[in-house]
Amino acid sequence: MDMHPYALWVPLAPLIGALVAGLLGGRIGRAGSHWITSLGVAVSLVLSWLIFRDVDDGKIYNAAVYVWAISGGISFEVGFLLDKLTVTMMLVVNFVSLMVHIYTIGYMAHDEDNWPAGSLAGKNSYQRFFAYISLFTFSMLMLVMSNNFLQLFFGWEAVGLVSYLLIGFWSVRPTAIYANLKAFLVNRVGDLGFLLGIGLIAAYCGTLNYTEVFAQAQKLAGTGIELIPGHAWALISVVCICLFIGAMGKSAQFPLHVWLPDSMEGPTPISALIHAATMVTAGIFMVSRMSPLFELSQAALSFVIVIGAITAFFMALIAIVQTDIKRVVAYSTLSQLGYMTAALGASAYSAAMFHLATHAFFKAVLFLGAGSVIIALHHEQDMRRMGGLRKYMPITYLTVLIGAIANAGLPPFAGFFSKDSIIEAVRLATTPGAGFAYALILAGVFVGGFYSFRLVFFAFHGKERFREAPAHDTPGGHAAHEAHGHDTHDGHDSHGHHGPVEPKESPWVVTVPLILLAIPAIAAGWLIGPVLFGGYFGGAIYIAPEHPAIATMAKDFHGVLGMIAHGLQTPPFWLALAGAISAWYLYIVRPELPAVIKRKSGVLARILEEKYGFDRFNDWFFAGGARLLGRGLWKGGDQTVIDGVAVNGSARLVGWISSIVRLFQSGYIYQYAFSMIIGVFVLLTLWLNRA
Repeated sequence: MDMHPYALWVPLAPLIGALVAGLLGGRIGRAGSHWITSLGVAVSLVLSWLIFRDVDDGKIYNAAVYVWAISGGISFEVGFLLDKLTVTMMLVVNFVSLMVHIYTIGYMAHDEDNWPAGSLAGKNSYQRFFAYISLFTFSMLMLVMSNNFLQLFFGWEAVGLVSYLLIGFWSVRPTAIYANLKAFLVNRVGDLGFLLGIGLIAAYCGTLNYTEVFAQAQKLAGTGIELIPGHAWALISVVCICLFIGAMGKSAQFPLHVWLPDSMEGPTPISALIHAATMVTAGIFMVSRMSPLFELSQAALSFVIVIGAITAFFMALIAIVQTDIKRVVAYSTLSQLGYMTAALGASAYSAAMFHLATHAFFKAVLFLGAGSVIIALHHEQDMRRMGGLRKYMPITYLTVLIGAIANAGLPPFAGFFSKDSIIEAVRLATTPGAGFAYALILAGVFVGGFYSFRLVFFAFHGKERFREAPAHDTPGGHAAHEAHGHDTHDGHDSHGHHGPVEPKESPWVVTVPLILLAIPAIAAGWLIGPVLFGGYFGGAIYIAPEHPAIATMAKDFHGVLGMIAHGLQTPPFWLALAGAISAWYLYIVRPELPAVIKRKSGVLARILEEKYGFDRFNDWFFAGGARLLGRGLWKGGDQTVIDGVAVNGSARLVGWISSIVRLFQSGYIYQYAFSMIIGVFVLLTLWLNRA
């Protein structure tokens, strides 16, 4: 097939912007850097829209752009597959990325103050940040546009690498370095499974091209593989589970979720970019793209739906005890990703992708809105130091409220349509484990409504706590709460803010992206008809006849207004509303009650605050085990065996032999003669004995 003439320029435009800002940032200056990178993403967005118009006419573009190598009959190439699934992701990624670029102009305006005087790391940091986020956009576009597993893996690893650079952007903070290393290592665990899945596909299919692999899906389903001798598994199940383990790392699913909350150590714009439209959605997109494979493995689908439901419910619970405004939104992201994953396990791929798109908008609003609050309060992130901000920041408040309503899944906002579709699809699913998953995600609706409005009421309503003297401010400044992931990029605030705080609305470069993102957070859900039930994705998504959830839902769909009317009578609506009312009662009517409930909860509250102990266990078992193994290899292997035996031992042996030989090297002729006589005597004795 021919390739679309604009296809190559979609990823190249952000890449060019990243290279110019990264390599020439010192010459073109701050304005030049943010203009060139923003322009690159804007060009990519426009071209994506033009490609969408062509694909919307039923055309599909699938061709190789460059063949890198051919080995063993397998072609390693760069190629693009442009269909509705791909172009939808291109539009979402580019739109959210463009909003983040514009927002960053205001948010990072004083970034130079974050670095020590004369620090080389702080030189041109503003330009470097724009280069990174533009490179991040390029990496994600290469991932979603790929038509083969090699390019998919390249994009997969590239977003992981750039996220490492962005999470640890403020490299003078030890917590940022810890967070980016944690994200990098946890993702390597998932990527090992991902690579094994790709390796099995290459070994058994003899190709890495999507179309050719999907054509051999039945062959994979009919092939067995013995991971344990005597126990045969269907190869398709092993491949799909390996691929999904990769998705568990990128999309932060239990138990590989631990890196994502700590990614809050990065600046707020990258928090929005990672959590809303890129990296974490890569796993959801990948499984949707691999639907022809996953549909042939009941075991893999069952694994996916259970993992998604566990993540959706238990991560939502942690959000209700967080006091850091960004971490509340971070755990919300974990929960919402769990909903998308559960939809994948229910074979409702279109519902998962629909929620991915709507979630990208309202989650970006929540993150950027949280960043706007952080700016106004001199980079304070603790919600216990907020309250009453509604009258000072009306635009930020309104957009955050819209994001919270959408996140809670209340009609008629976007989150209602996509989230309710997932819940209904899981209820109708025939996948083993669907009943368990439905119970968890239904319970998660109440928790989601609660933590969403808890953020709004805690931060924007009630008493103005930001005027109170902070008990945690110390001469060390924010060191006391660095562990909670606080942004401290403004140098004069990184030493602790002690003066009176007078919050005010953020500048237009911050509020305009908020408004533009809030619009689809309200209205995007109204596209549910064509997206879910109108064959929007066409042949890009395959659903087996034995998985009829979406088809059953289509029979009962009577338009947007009909869905809203029906939704008002279903448990998800009332559970979300109950969660919102509970938050209103606890944080507006009886604000003293949360502390009492926490005290009464005892060990339960402690478990949630400890995040179920995953971080503590990982530090003890994996990190501690690695250190223990390292010390053992150092003491036993290096010092005892290598140094003690191989190096020092050989030296001692040579010294001992030398000390004996030295006795016969005295310099006296009579001693040499005596030695020769003794030597001849020994030789004659040996010769006569042998004779």
